[in-house]
Amino acid sequence: QVQLVESGGGLVQPGGSLRLSCAASGFRFSSFLMSWYRQAPGKEREWVARISNTGKTTTYADSVKGRFTISRDNDKNTMYLQINSAKPEDTAVYYCHRLQPYELWGQGTLVTVSS
Repeated sequence: QVQLVESGGGLVQPGGSLRLSCAASGFRFSSFLMSWYRQAPGKEREWVARISNTGKTTTYADSVKGRFTISRDNDKNTMYLQINSAKPEDTAVYYCHRLQPYELWGQGTLVTVSS
């Protein structure tokens, strides 16, 4: 079954850290560029970061640059998002995403940044 399953969300205090995971199955994970998106309450879904199929190239939205790190382990078919220096505005449901050969989304994992 082709799917993406996120995990690792939860409550984190402002300034804290959290690591999200995205487990892929049913396709050759190492062949595809992957991305993280997020959707805050009442807002549209926005792109957060992407990583090339090899993991050598990463790109970030300006809002998370310097605080978030995207990575992947192709041997484990898993992508990660390390969140550091979390801010209340990072509160959102985080989704992993594959664009090609057809669009694929996970179910999302909720991150809440609050004291």
